[in-house]
Amino acid sequence: MGLLSGRAEADGGDRWRDRLWWMFALVGVVATGLYVVGVAQLLDFALIGAGAVAACFASPSMNDFSPARAWHTLGAAGAFMLTGAILRPIVVPYGSALPAEAFTVPGYVLMIAALADFAYGRRAIDRHSVIDGLIVCVGASTVFTLLFAIPAMSLPDRPLIFSVLAALYPTFDAILVLLVVMLAFSTVAGRPAFRLLLGMMVLIFIGDLAYAVIGNQGEFYKSPVLDVPFLLAYTLGGASALHPTARELVRAMPLPVQPWSLARLAVIIPAVAAPFVLTVAGAPRTGVERWIVGLGGAVIVLLLILRAISAVQANAVAQARFEYQATHDELTGLPNRRRLTQILEELLAEPAGRGAVWVFFFDLDGFKFVNDSWGHPAGDRLIRRIGQRLRDTLPPEATVARIGGDEFVVVRRGTEAEALEQAQQIVDCVEPPTRVGPAEVVITASMGIVAATRADAELPTSSADSLMRDADTAMYRTKAAGRGKWTVFDASMRRAVQERLEIEGALRSALARDELRVFYQPIVDLESGRPRGAEALVRWEHPEKGAIGPNVFIPIAEESRLITGVGAFVLRDAVRQLAVWRAEGVVGDEFWMSINVSPRQLTEPGFTGMVAEALRTHGVPARCVALEITESVMVEGGEISEGALRDLRALGVSISVDDFGTGFSSLGYLRRHPVTSVKIDRSFVSGLGASSSDEEIVRAVVAMSAALGLTVVAEGVESTAQRDVLGRLGVRLCQGWLWGKAVDPSSFAERWSADHTVKAL
Repeated sequence: MGLLSGRAEADGGDRWRDRLWWMFALVGVVATGLYVVGVAQLLDFALIGAGAVAACFASPSMNDFSPARAWHTLGAAGAFMLTGAILRPIVVPYGSALPAEAFTVPGYVLMIAALADFAYGRRAIDRHSVIDGLIVCVGASTVFTLLFAIPAMSLPDRPLIFSVLAALYPTFDAILVLLVVMLAFSTVAGRPAFRLLLGMMVLIFIGDLAYAVIGNQGEFYKSPVLDVPFLLAYTLGGASALHPTARELVRAMPLPVQPWSLARLAVIIPAVAAPFVLTVAGAPRTGVERWIVGLGGAVIVLLLILRAISAVQANAVAQARFEYQATHDELTGLPNRRRLTQILEELLAEPAGRGAVWVFFFDLDGFKFVNDSWGHPAGDRLIRRIGQRLRDTLPPEATVARIGGDEFVVVRRGTEAEALEQAQQIVDCVEPPTRVGPAEVVITASMGIVAATRADAELPTSSADSLMRDADTAMYRTKAAGRGKWTVFDASMRRAVQERLEIEGALRSALARDELRVFYQPIVDLESGRPRGAEALVRWEHPEKGAIGPNVFIPIAEESRLITGVGAFVLRDAVRQLAVWRAEGVVGDEFWMSINVSPRQLTEPGFTGMVAEALRTHGVPARCVALEITESVMVEGGEISEGALRDLRALGVSISVDDFGTGFSSLGYLRRHPVTSVKIDRSFVSGLGASSSDEEIVRAVVAMSAALGLTVVAEGVESTAQRDVLGRLGVRLCQGWLWGKAVDPSSFAERWSADHTVKAL
């Protein structure tokens, strides 16, 4: 309750602060109205002015931002100018405005400093903004000087100090114009705090213009009405300081504006036209005035030329930066795939010269482990360091590129001996320990190499894209054979890739054309000689190629994500077949169906629901289905896979670990996952009777499984000698060619019907 109450109080405080700016603005408008009708004028001015000063000093802490210097300086400027405005009507009747000017002039200086601080904080002091501001400043200065400063200084019988002051304020206004323009070109104009601050500056200019007019008449104060713009300026300035977006005026967030955008032209064009309009209107009457107008126009023309040169230079720099970013990797600064393709095409187009064009394509073995263990920032540091090592180690004629993720490509021209030497350099360059996160890691590079001669370059298979594709193919051949090495591409690999693509396309059609079949191999009880279960195994009879073995198409299905469709088909068909056998009396009530499940299937959101639906549709008890997983699911599977296994066990199906002992066998993994049985891999069974080490491994698996209450199945049993050893070691369930290969449902029913006597083949 206390937490909710505290949160409500905090929300209430935020809402109060968000409303404060318009409450201040409302009070300021009311006070200005009272000032105009003559009600407590001095109090009205002091109240709003002091409130605006206080708002400027309080804004940083209220809105929780820093640095606070610019707002504090603006508050100090407001305090000095307020003092001068209050003193002016008091001291002018006594014949001197100097006491008021002693505060007003420092106020303008502080205001200039505050706006300069805003511009610096927002990085508004860039070349374009300064030139644009100077153009407007020169135009405004020319107008102010001609129309106000010179007439005020030309008044007869006037002390020099007052003439200087009369000329000083137009100068202040010109500088303020410069800073406001620079700030406007670097600020999101739609932000309320900036619009309020801009309104404040416009009102100050209007007020100064009014005082400049009476200054030409030799007066320093004429009526309280002249102070109305300043009173409204204080109102808007205080509201700007109190607005929540005030923090954005001190942030380094330059606004990306086009060099000659309409917004800039709308401000610049009047300033550019000012000297010429004055000339046409006949304002310059004396030689000095004509010199001022001519000088102002010349300076503006010069600034316009500088502005055009600056825009061209900026465009060239931006174009160069864009081209660099488009052709180089952001993380390492190395050429990216696009630039690498250009370099390869240039090399292939050159005369033969010295040797062939060699492409070395490699990625970092173990990079995923670094990302998963210490996060992507650690992976980025590793990539940068490997890129730097390659750049420092390889010869200048070799191009090093990063084409994505942890994939690098090196390209060079040379002889075969030089290429093989460089391949070893790359491997040696990657292998030294690299510190990432809290530890040092040792990674390796698996690499594929391909070469193209000048004669090959005329062939379509030797384009830049095809060379990188071939090198990529060779790299994956390296990974299959053993990491940390390299493989040189040959044409047979391309044919293998083409065959793989053909099989993938045919497999997609096979699912649609119902070409897949499910065969069954018995899991036999050694004591009774009768099957206790069967493993469902998918087979594919291609209409043209004939039988395609699962060892060929299952890996392709895994890589192409077709395994989910294949697995769903096998699961549904196997459960359906089990229901048919149960109904026909081919198998007993305790007979189970073992079905392989790929790691990818376990990550499918609806997999558990699909299993439950199949059981419900065909009326098969969940205890009569065992799902076989690989050891990699226990080791590499994430929370989704683990959650799916728990849900499946809760459903009632059994979970079996297939090919146990070939991967990362661990008692801890078996204890952590809801496993009910293990299948000893055929590689251990094949050595029984001849290898004592295989026998000890099987004995250890049986002992461990007994301790955990797991059922043990031995697969790949092909001889009676293997069967006898397994029986002696305590294994009761076996499958293998000793009892026959996997067969179609009718053949299985004929051989293993419940009323038939079973004998080993």
